[in-house]
Amino acid sequence: MLTLIQVELYKIFRRPHTYIAFAAITALIVVIQTGLKLDGEAYADFIMQTIKQSFEFEGQLLNGYLVCYVLLQLLLVHVPLLISLIAADMISGEANLGTIRFLLTKPVSRPGFTLAKFIAASVYTIMLLLWIAFLALVVSVWIFGTDDLFIVKSNYAVQLSENDVLWRYAGAFCFAMLSMLTVTALGFFLSHFASNTIGPIVATMSVIVFFTILSTMSIPIFQKIQPYLFTIHMVNWKEFFDQQVDADNVAIAGSLQNPKKIIKSALVLIFHIAGFVGASVWVFRKKDILS
Repeated sequence: MLTLIQVELYKIFRRPHTYIAFAAITALIVVIQTGLKLDGEAYADFIMQTIKQSFEFEGQLLNGYLVCYVLLQLLLVHVPLLISLIAADMISGEANLGTIRFLLTKPVSRPGFTLAKFIAASVYTIMLLLWIAFLALVVSVWIFGTDDLFIVKSNYAVQLSENDVLWRYAGAFCFAMLSMLTVTALGFFLSHFASNTIGPIVATMSVIVFFTILSTMSIPIFQKIQPYLFTIHMVNWKEFFDQQVDADNVAIAGSLQNPKKIIKSALVLIFHIAGFVGASVWVFRKKDILS
């Protein structure tokens, strides 16, 4: 199994389009960081304009922690497309090249073959997120420094102490990893039903867009199924940046406002990952290899 995973990773990282995601992420983050470095005061004023009459922030508002939060909000919406470029190609790409039959002549079971490919795709996803974490957090902190993290929500504001931020980012990135692995599992599952790469990629993004639309519609029949859609749980990494308040409305340092929501969302995502991977193993076991 380990050898097969190594082979699959070699195949992934020898393809030129594998590095498209890394290049796109790097370019986007660098452009945003450069823009904020050159004209960040205007962005800070925009953040504060709605509450500056009732709230005063002392310190460096535009710091590395805030820049990282902004980058995560922008990037995690688009990363699924970059992930699907690889995940949706794992089986369909082999079918397109006509190499599946040859690969299955090796002394490995079909479930082992399927799992090795999914693990390789997952390693790629994790490496991409680690690269995002390095650029968005480490580099942003190096460029902009650190201070308290001030976030404006829809109807309230949150100020997190500088010493109470780093562990929240660790939790947020771990949660984001679960979200992106769900996309990986979905793309990998859909790759079993096509003999070309484009179809599963388009199908993966179509499912995500479709579920996202359903997640935002306030129609009773849709509201009943919304808790079971993985897209509604993928954005809950933001819950790591809310904290509880005491009876005097004073924030409790080191607390999470809704830890049960985070746990529930994580379990839903894990359930979807297991479901997609299990379905992939079942489909491939029953699949007639004709190419």
